[in-house]
Amino acid sequence: MDVVTNIFVGLHIIGIASLLGGFLTQMKAMSAGTARFVPAMLHGALTMLVTGIVLVGLNQAQDHPLNTIKLGIKMAVLVVILALVYVKRDEEQVAKPLFGAVGGLTVANIFIAVLWT
Repeated sequence: MDVVTNIFVGLHIIGIASLLGGFLTQMKAMSAGTARFVPAMLHGALTMLVTGIVLVGLNQAQDHPLNTIKLGIKMAVLVVILALVYVKRDEEQVAKPLFGAVGGLTVANIFIAVLWT
């Protein structure tokens, strides 16, 4: 079961890399006001959502203690990111504050995962 959990942790990390990588590749465009949400950002957020839910299920199946407050906050942040990216995915240009908010929320989600123990 640990192997399956580790596979999903790896997939979860790939999802966050896709979301954050998509944001970082648009940083120069953001300063010019032409940033847009690339498909990698949407796919990364969806990957994070699915693998996160699976990881919670796998940990519950193994009777590991879960910090439900932390998981709830991470889920809420991810749902906001996913909603913003999904709604604005077809627009040629996204406003700087909105695009920056997605990047900030992504980094916040990473720090919540790593620093909240």
